[in-house]
Amino acid sequence: MVFDYIDGAAGDGQGEASNRQTLRDIRLMPRVLNNVMQRSVAVNLFDQQCELPFGVAPMGMCRLANPMADRALAEMAARHKVPVGVSTVSSSSLEDMAKWSEGQAWFQLYCSGNQGGIDPLLARCKAAGYETLVVTVDVPEVGRRPRELRRGFKMPFKMGPSQFFDFACHPRWSLGTLAKGAPKLANFGGVHGEFDRTASRAGADWTLLSEIREKWQGRLVVKGVLNVEDAKKLVSVGVDAIQVSSHGGRQLNSSLDAITALRDIRAALGPDFPLFYDSGIQSGEDVAKAYALGADFVFLGRVLSFALAADGRRGLHQMVDVLHRETDITLAQLGVTSMDALGQSNLA
Repeated sequence: MVFDYIDGAAGDGQGEASNRQTLRDIRLMPRVLNNVMQRSVAVNLFDQQCELPFGVAPMGMCRLANPMADRALAEMAARHKVPVGVSTVSSSSLEDMAKWSEGQAWFQLYCSGNQGGIDPLLARCKAAGYETLVVTVDVPEVGRRPRELRRGFKMPFKMGPSQFFDFACHPRWSLGTLAKGAPKLANFGGVHGEFDRTASRAGADWTLLSEIREKWQGRLVVKGVLNVEDAKKLVSVGVDAIQVSSHGGRQLNSSLDAITALRDIRAALGPDFPLFYDSGIQSGEDVAKAYALGADFVFLGRVLSFALAADGRRGLHQMVDVLHRETDITLAQLGVTSMDALGQSNLA
């Protein structure tokens, strides 16, 4: 059940697979006899020097992968000075994530169309010291994900006969995770009210986004954008950055490939507006490809969840080290020494 939640996508998964294939099909152009001894994968993001060119995308219920997942991700972000996205449906509170990440946390807010539900979260973010708000706009309705439906996956987490049988077949996971208590929506409950993951957010509109922009005095990133005209309008609204994303293929099976949208939106907005990217990144070469196509920063999701599920903190640290090394080697092969040197000329 947990694997299908993490790995699953909308429909039959062809949308997610298509974006991965498009990433694979992008060819890079090696260059030779450039002195690339002094290389760095560090990048500047919102006036902060990040040691890595990638951060952590907001992911719901990370503790399903490993009971220490949220804290491990937050502490990794603090160590490398990169952002860690904190989902509205995080399995650790936004306050704890801000503390564990030493200020590197960005809060991800679902644009629900219900200002009454948004305002308390914004107030808590301000009180906890958040400087960046990421508004996710590509979930007017939760995508139909058959693998989740077949497994009876729900948030808040609920135990039924089929789930009990599944857990019994995976004792290592069950003993390690359920012994610490079933993961829950840590930002809700009690005085913080309830949250329905499957509720419609179809009422969200440009007026609501403008209201959020007016109320939120920190940096505002809008995530889930694939359309060039939408991107242009977001610039006019006054957002600080756009995150090009297909939600990892979890929303619309027939969606445009996110990596293609990144190229198109960068061409439309020019070289200077901050563009971030997530969806389908699985290697250091993928990271370099996204930067060459116009990304200013990249966020990872599934690949980190799988590392945590496989070996906890050690698995996460090993995966981050592998991605770091792969990206560094890719720079050397392309004959450049920094991430900001990547561009169209590095594509074959």
